[in-house]
Amino acid sequence: MTTNCVIVSQRYPPEKGGNASRIHDTAVNLDDDIDVTVLAPSPCYPPGNFERTWKRRRTEHDGGVVVHRLWTWQPKKENPSLLRRLPYYLLFAIHAAFWLVVNFRRYDVVMTSTPPITTGLPGLVAVAIGKPWVIDVRDLWIENSIALGYISGDSLLVKAGRAFQSVALHTADRITVTTETLGDAVADTYGSELRNRVRVIPNGVDTDRFTPKAGADDEGDRIVYTGNIGSAQALEPCIRAMQHVSSDNAELRLVGDGDEVSRLETVTDRLGLEDSVKFVGLVDRERVPEILNDATVGLAPIKDSAELDYAMPTKLYEYLACSLPVVVTGRGEIKRFVTDTTAGRHTEPDPERIAAAIDTLLENPDQRTTMGQDGHQLVVDEYDRQAIAARLGEELREVTASEQQVPHTTPSPNDD
Repeated sequence: MTTNCVIVSQRYPPEKGGNASRIHDTAVNLDDDIDVTVLAPSPCYPPGNFERTWKRRRTEHDGGVVVHRLWTWQPKKENPSLLRRLPYYLLFAIHAAFWLVVNFRRYDVVMTSTPPITTGLPGLVAVAIGKPWVIDVRDLWIENSIALGYISGDSLLVKAGRAFQSVALHTADRITVTTETLGDAVADTYGSELRNRVRVIPNGVDTDRFTPKAGADDEGDRIVYTGNIGSAQALEPCIRAMQHVSSDNAELRLVGDGDEVSRLETVTDRLGLEDSVKFVGLVDRERVPEILNDATVGLAPIKDSAELDYAMPTKLYEYLACSLPVVVTGRGEIKRFVTDTTAGRHTEPDPERIAAAIDTLLENPDQRTTMGQDGHQLVVDEYDRQAIAARLGEELREVTASEQQVPHTTPSPNDD
């Protein structure tokens, strides 16, 4: 029996970033007995990189996945403020909710991806018309924004957002998270009664696309970072580390875009590191495996913050799939992962320590080879996207087939 699933996501390729790739890879790899429709806005992230559109809806086909691009306000200014982003989030949520109401006979289950928390609105609407709902939580957006200094924890907007998030989480039939630590954080923040709804569906990678390539360019000492360039990624210590790396040929390539690019370019210029730090910018996702196969070391830095203990970025799995040894900073999940495996080195977010970790790998090709092989095998065995999508498919079928859904409770005012 076929299960018809609608996935609501604020981002979807050709937009870049871990969320867009996670949702895309999940959608296209779900089992054949699950028909997937994705609701997403027209591409507009990062702001200013796409043409603004006024079409109410546009339908695309991504393999076997139907993608409906629903109109919303599209910010054009680089690094827009929260107030400028709100119409982008809210109008899409309203449009997606309306689509779910009008087309309620065309699907069996709804999955929404958060952040942003506003995707909870179409999920609540789906439940109201009798459809099961799965929330895919990638991080706790509000708590992270407070920790990174973007918003004040005492603001009325934060209090309203927490109340809304609590209602959404207590209403959903399943809550999927990327790590055990994130599942614990959801329950600790919004109520221990949520634990029995939480399922861990980790990030993963398409190991058919991300795979070691024989004959890749191995000239030079290339250190690479791919992905969002924002405050949570703690890239400034990595840039400063290039002052201390021993190899005269070492080059750090930052592939991606984000709120911190302009500031980090200024830091690079001020330190006189223009020859050893290159801002590549956004590239087509199809080029990423080639870029990784031409690199010597991969970087996955995470800001040293308790609120980011759960973080396990998709880029890390992509590095390992390409047999690229890694240097990581951060605490919690990413530290445990690298410490418990032989796929890379963890270090503190200090420029000299980062440089020492990079030097160790650059100066020991045999160690790099061993780490690369171990990392590749680990990802193939445990983090292949198809296997992970199959686990999600089981959850979707279970909530759809269940005759007695988990009771939907309303959180008390004390939950936030």
